[in-house]
Amino acid sequence: MEERMELACERLIERKEELETKNTVLPGDWQDFFVTQVRLLLLLKEVRDGADKAPVEKLREWNRELYADILPENYERSWCNPTRAVEAFGGELGRLLCSVAAEMRSAIRYAFEGEDEALLIRMELLLQLFYMTEQGFAEDKAAPEYAVYKEDWYSFVSDYFETEYERRAAQLVDPERDFALRIIREADLGGTDYLYRFGEYITENERKLAEYIGSLPEERIAQIADTWTEGYRIGFVNCGKDLSIKTSVNIRYPLGFERVVRRAVSNFEAMGLGSVIYSPGENIFFGRSVSKNGFFGANPNPQFDYDHREDIAVLLDGQMVTRRLECIEQGFAAVKEKAKGHAGPAVMEVFGETPFVPKENANACRLSEEQRRLQVRFRTENLRIVNNYIPGEERSFTIIAFPVPAIGEKFEEIFDAVVRINTLDYRKYLTIQSVMIDALNGARAVHVRGMGGNRTELTVSLMQPDDKEKQAVYENCVADVNIPVGEIFTTPVLKGTDGILHVSRVFLNELEFRNLSLVFKDGMVTDYDCANFSDPAENRRYIEENVLFHHKSLPMGEAAIGTNTTAYTMARKYGIEAVLPILIAEKTGPHFAVGDTCYSHSEDLRVFNPDGKEIIAKDNEVSSLRKSDPSKAYFGCHTDVTLPYDELGLLEGIFDDGSRVSIIENGRFVLPGTEELNEALDEG
Repeated sequence: MEERMELACERLIERKEELETKNTVLPGDWQDFFVTQVRLLLLLKEVRDGADKAPVEKLREWNRELYADILPENYERSWCNPTRAVEAFGGELGRLLCSVAAEMRSAIRYAFEGEDEALLIRMELLLQLFYMTEQGFAEDKAAPEYAVYKEDWYSFVSDYFETEYERRAAQLVDPERDFALRIIREADLGGTDYLYRFGEYITENERKLAEYIGSLPEERIAQIADTWTEGYRIGFVNCGKDLSIKTSVNIRYPLGFERVVRRAVSNFEAMGLGSVIYSPGENIFFGRSVSKNGFFGANPNPQFDYDHREDIAVLLDGQMVTRRLECIEQGFAAVKEKAKGHAGPAVMEVFGETPFVPKENANACRLSEEQRRLQVRFRTENLRIVNNYIPGEERSFTIIAFPVPAIGEKFEEIFDAVVRINTLDYRKYLTIQSVMIDALNGARAVHVRGMGGNRTELTVSLMQPDDKEKQAVYENCVADVNIPVGEIFTTPVLKGTDGILHVSRVFLNELEFRNLSLVFKDGMVTDYDCANFSDPAENRRYIEENVLFHHKSLPMGEAAIGTNTTAYTMARKYGIEAVLPILIAEKTGPHFAVGDTCYSHSEDLRVFNPDGKEIIAKDNEVSSLRKSDPSKAYFGCHTDVTLPYDELGLLEGIFDDGSRVSIIENGRFVLPGTEELNEALDEG
């Protein structure tokens, strides 16, 4: 490895000198493309050799230099911009080289984390492409054919799937992979210098957040962390899962919250859990997303992630899907004991940054219809493999969310308000939500109608209890896995679940949707539309990619009633409705999820509400296929769409005898025993 690294660096230095002095047969755009990538990789080698000991001034310099290329003000001229690459090299080759440029950037995290092989193989890939191109221009005065580049790019991805997935599987479940954990444990969290050691992009937002969290008294840090970790523990208790057999937990969080995370790590250790904290690890092997999964800093340019979300389209075929799945299986098999002991994620989300509104780039890689089918197959099989090694019936999770300074000048005030929301007295909601559950127990369906321009007209079929005294159709959710408190939810019966769900504006997976409409027939999405783009086809493709995730249709996996009117009023008071994460937004009105049910992979576990009634609505007609054909039972996605109170004209239960019971009318709770929820609405 050392010899290969030394040789690769020598050759990169030679290429850099050759390109910078223009002592090359390559024409202008080709020279610029390769010298840009060579400079990046040599800088990353410098980072790899010096990150542990570098002074903060050097770390800041690297931070600016490493991410400058894709910042919005520079992106037009970046080789990571599909438009520039296509204009320079043509359609197919331009998209391929653009995806290669993006792959070079994925090595930034590897340099900081000391993953030498991951950095090395990307160096060797670039050198191979350079030599091939140089030879083509030397012999034929032209670059080789596109197929030649594709063969090398394909071979790189196929050859290194095994090592990449072995590394990633270990990162997911092994607390000994402790790059981030060591920083959190050892750094002086009274300042902000430590932020630059993670290798993520750092802005004023992260610095201000770290300063604010660093200024909080220990009692407030404990309150935040303890709420988070106790919710995790209670999630296992409420679901009847044994936490004592688990050995690790995955912490996912935004940089700046290290004091809270340090306390959470200690809390989890007291539960017998080691903490796994990994970077998003986005590249050609694992894909890219605007929404980050791991520890993360600022996103230098969400449009870059959006443009490269389907780079695999250059290469994807059936053979590659099979190869990927084999390597994922091998990767988890290598850490199967640690995977078996993994308990699931504890997630901290943030909100308050300017919402990202993507622009479609016609030159970006896009999956064909056949490739979309292959992606669905991959997601389904990947989910099955993960569930085999980290059994769903044994794991749980918890999610909590907080604002960041980018939310505006009232950040500290909003932060305090969100802490209050996250620590509301669950007993009040427990009682009120029990009234709702009892009122709807035995209802044939729930009818929902919008108002004030909202076109929602939806009937959701419900499961029928055999014994209403011992069984419940809705789960009483009181702030364990989903913080804050405030919802009841059920798995709908698909047959008879019909109508249209419409919302004027909603943010899903950090993407904005305007006038989103989903049409259901027997619980399945049959039509959809939004108003993000002038072209109806673009709107449909936007939903297909980011809500349906390339499935032709998805079932309604959840129907819920959010009851946290305090959160709703807080959002209206500060004008932050548009930036609320789904975690809080779903508590501020009825919401309906497309995809898997809330009980995915745990359907056979017996679950009870706090009043002792067993929850029976855990399956639908699709998820029940797990017993005969698991490949058709799960989709690996679950996306909530919330209908806010001010767009809700009616939510009522309908019974077989024709009687009806109203829960909400004209945006207010009208069921006797729930009126207290209106107090927060009146304050607003």
